Amino acid sequence: MIEELLPDSVVAVEAYGDDGTDLAPLHPEEQALVTRAVAKRRREFAGVRACARVAMEKLGVPPQPVLPGERGAPIWPDGLTGSMTHCDGYRAAALVRTTDLACLGIDAEPHAPLPDGVQSTIALPAEERRLARLTALHPGVHWDRLLFSAKESVYKAWFPLTGKWLDFEEADVEVSTAAGPAPHGVFRARLLVPGPLVGGRRLGHFDGRWTVGRGLVVTAVTVPRA
Repeated sequence: MIEELLPDSVVAVEAYGDDGTDLAPLHPEEQALVTRAVAKRRREFAGVRACARVAMEKLGVPPQPVLPGERGAPIWPDGLTGSMTHCDGYRAAALVRTTDLACLGIDAEPHAPLPDGVQSTIALPAEERRLARLTALHPGVHWDRLLFSAKESVYKAWFPLTGKWLDFEEADVEVSTAAGPAPHGVFRARLLVPGPLVGGRRLGHFDGRWTVGRGLVVTAVTVPRA
């Protein structure tokens, strides 16, 4: 699902259910980080890194440890940038050469309503009004969960460029739908704080794509170099 949201320059690797990737061996540095974690956390940690190492190989880069840096953001090998995501029954990693994209962000969530009370903490008033309209037009999509996922992808693309936190209320996300057999479309996140400089220009928004299928809502943001 992820690869259909990303340009051809990006290598995306995903896994569903328990297909063995969560049993892939960790590097010692990685293993030390999850020694005391519960089994579910260890499986997710190992599984998503297995996807990342396959993506590295496809890009011609020797597989390496993926260690968390500041605020947990993954540290990628020199010359690469990427993003990882996981939820129950799914994990994915997307990597690209830094000569092709400035950064990217991906996120996957269960296609289900957000828990009670969460929407009001992540959505601006204008976003809530748009969610209500979308729900009336397309009730088969859990738009609140889609908004949450889009903002997660925006943050994952934002942080490598800025090294700063981006609160939910600091980006106004507008979602659009496209015609087709499965729910999908695009979104634009208008930044409400000064955006990062990329290629000598200050960004005012991030653009992304989304899709729904196999019980998941998946989003992706890519930031061109110029």
